[in-house]
Amino acid sequence: MTYPIPNVSTDLTGQVALVTGASSGLGVRFAKTLAKCGAKVVLTARRLDRLEALAAEIRADGGEALALELDVTDADQLLDVVAKAEEAFGTVTILVNNAGIPDAQRAVKMSVDLIDRVIGVNLRAPYILCCEVARRLIAAKKPGRIVNIASVAAFEYSGNGAALYSITKSAVVRMTEALAVEWSSANINVNAIAPGAFASEMMDGMLSRIGDISQHFPRKRLGDPAQLDSALLFLVSPASDFVTGSTIRVDDGQSGR
Repeated sequence: MTYPIPNVSTDLTGQVALVTGASSGLGVRFAKTLAKCGAKVVLTARRLDRLEALAAEIRADGGEALALELDVTDADQLLDVVAKAEEAFGTVTILVNNAGIPDAQRAVKMSVDLIDRVIGVNLRAPYILCCEVARRLIAAKKPGRIVNIASVAAFEYSGNGAALYSITKSAVVRMTEALAVEWSSANINVNAIAPGAFASEMMDGMLSRIGDISQHFPRKRLGDPAQLDSALLFLVSPASDFVTGSTIRVDDGQSGR
């Protein structure tokens, strides 16, 4: 095969992308970016009103979008949104597992209900979605790209609370590696992005509780969701054809590694 020079493209025309947690924060940016590059985007989250407003914005900008209400702790809903996405736009070829929640509590203080919810949202849901999207891709004999949103918390934990969040995000990294191996022969690339501290609705809640953590970082700033565009587009574009099972850390040196 002869490759262009440079072998880079962000043209996603003909692709169908499903984004979870698309009603706020990073998910909004991911959805807009994928749509701007030509993908038909399926927006999922619990807050349907926000999704519909985002879908309208994408359509006004010339893109195609579908808003679907989704509680990721409900397995039936997870399977249903993939089916509805396929019915509307065709086989989902790009999955962005973005939905996630923090626990923000010390391990010994967590209720069993909260434990179940953090594991359910951060690990069980993305695993189920990965498997359902891959199953349909394999049946259709189509290649695909799955991007799981992990966190730098997967690699470090200071001991000040949110141990389970760190554990689930580490599991997302390992899930990415394992599924990449299993599905490589089907031409389904599975990768992850591990963001540091980025401005988002979830981060706003944390800052209101513990203060401005950015002043402890080398560059004394939080990331802007726009600064994840390049990592996302690399992992879903033809240029990353040989990349699977990888996790890209995007943290501005915040973690000190």
